[in-house]
Amino acid sequence: MINIKRSLLGCLLVSAAVSAAIILPAGPKAEAASVITQKSVASQTGVIQGSVKLRDKPSMSSEVLGYLKNGEEVTILEKSTTYFYKIKTSTGKVGYTSTADQYITVKSGSGTGSSSPSRPDNGSGSNAVNPAPVTPPAGSNANAIIEQVIQTGMKYLGTPYEYGSDRNQTNTFDCSAFTRQIFKEAAKIVLPADSRQQGTWIKEHGDAVYNVDNLKRGDLVFFKNYEGSNVSSYQGINPDQERITHVAVYLGDGKLLHTYSEKAGGVVVTDFSNAWKLRFLYGGSVLK
Repeated sequence: MINIKRSLLGCLLVSAAVSAAIILPAGPKAEAASVITQKSVASQTGVIQGSVKLRDKPSMSSEVLGYLKNGEEVTILEKSTTYFYKIKTSTGKVGYTSTADQYITVKSGSGTGSSSPSRPDNGSGSNAVNPAPVTPPAGSNANAIIEQVIQTGMKYLGTPYEYGSDRNQTNTFDCSAFTRQIFKEAAKIVLPADSRQQGTWIKEHGDAVYNVDNLKRGDLVFFKNYEGSNVSSYQGINPDQERITHVAVYLGDGKLLHTYSEKAGGVVVTDFSNAWKLRFLYGGSVLK
């Protein structure tokens, strides 16, 4: 009887060992099996264009792991969302950073033959196809419409800023989402979804104004990147070739209605200060 029990026990132990060997491969074989299951992602080299946050998740509210510096090269692992790249730094740290090209550009010739990841315009949000623009009815009072647009904008004072905000809601705005919403809501005019397309729209449907003194109340005004307070940094630029990075509504009397950062308090009225005037490219009326 004892021998029979020992034989049965021995069989069970051998069976368990064989099962373990099949289910749990050890050493290099286990690593190989793991590698096979991983999804291959073509990487590209990104060059940081300005100080930008590295986050632990693809969200503006996620934890900040650190800051990436101007000129630093990173490996773009994937385009996690429309607004975030998953990247790896030169020190091996992995996280998420903005896709906006004021912060990062894809190095020419990088990657493994795949096309460059697309990225949205700064402060612009969706790249979806825009509805055809709608102009106000003939004979309508343009000044009255502009006042309605501005009053609509004023009711959103304090609404939080969110880069790449959803164009179908009004809980948060970025700069172009805000201008788009107030013209759509108050004047039934549907502007394009991002600041650069709005700038092009102004040129195609009206006259661009390049002199601040000639701007009218309610005009959209467009700006380039901030290059510091040195006037010489802005001399000799071609406003038609510079990249638009911000849009605001001119209120007259040296005031702007816009949204540009969380720190500034979301939708605000600010002075059209020298810092903004240095960045000014052109403006123009949405109404004909």
